[in-house]
Amino acid sequence: MVRLVPVIVILAAWLYAMVDCAMADRGRIRGGLSKTSWFLISVLPVIGTTLWFVFGRPRHTAPPTSGGTRGRRPMAPDDDPDFLHGL
Repeated sequence: MVRLVPVIVILAAWLYAMVDCAMADRGRIRGGLSKTSWFLISVLPVIGTTLWFVFGRPRHTAPPTSGGTRGRRPMAPDDDPDFLHGL
């Protein structure tokens, strides 16, 4: 059973890398290669997965915020003057 744990970990990381590569935004992928090339590289279980996570995976940054909504909290529709004006 102990010998099976590394195989399961490698398989899970490989599957996660394949799905992550397929779902990644084309414009944010690093490494200078196309999304198709990265997907084909990530087919290799250990080497491809490592390369994807180190060199190809997009870095996630904070979502962009607009300056106009700074400090504004969500409110119920009956408290929103813009919503009430549209009725």
